[in-house]
Amino acid sequence: MSDLPPLATGGMSPRGTTTVVRIDEPKIDPADKKILCAAMCKCEKAPNVGADGKQLKQACVAENFKGLDRLLSYRSPFKQEVNYDMTQRPPAPIMDSRSDTKVHDYLPAWIRKYWGSKPEHGQSYKPGTGLIRRPDVVIVKDPSKPPTQDNIKQIVEMKFPPDSLSEEQENAYRIIGGKGKLVTLQPAHCDCDSSEPKDPKMPVEELGFAAAAAMWIAYILTKGKTPRPPLSPAPPLVPVF
Repeated sequence: MSDLPPLATGGMSPRGTTTVVRIDEPKIDPADKKILCAAMCKCEKAPNVGADGKQLKQACVAENFKGLDRLLSYRSPFKQEVNYDMTQRPPAPIMDSRSDTKVHDYLPAWIRKYWGSKPEHGQSYKPGTGLIRRPDVVIVKDPSKPPTQDNIKQIVEMKFPPDSLSEEQENAYRIIGGKGKLVTLQPAHCDCDSSEPKDPKMPVEELGFAAAAAMWIAYILTKGKTPRPPLSPAPPLVPVF
């Protein structure tokens, strides 16, 4: 028998696809959701495009959040595509050796250098066996510390239909984050197709995602002590990418 929580089928999204929602899935903090949805809607409407013409929406999200982390000197609360060593308990984030808040840039090099350094690693690394897992976005409680389990606020899987979360991914990410921290986010949850969204959106077209998100993060983390970011069009800034 599966020990996964029961499912509830939501309504139809604007695209005519059914959104599946877990009954006990935690909600995303409204301030976090504003920033996540800004990236999701931007990449839904203007994704990266591969050499073969394929839309690369997930790559677009990754690029934006990695740019945000660079802009904030790797102190962003939103960590994109952190690899976790699943042989450790709890799973250990794979970070840059010079900065424990910077995600390691090149996993193969880390594997060549460090795999086998711990007894749990075994003889050799075997790709595709779940030894290393990589969630989409890890939100940390304290951006000055690495995304270890005790510092994880939430794990967010950002899924563009028809992509979905596999059972293996779900089980692994629940182990990484601990109880009650995994949530999925889709364009339908962000009103990306609405001409009049419920909440005002950040002016990502004018500011650039990373710059706009950084302004909101500063505003949120200082509890409003920095100037409130604009919700209306603002003069363009120098691109951060």
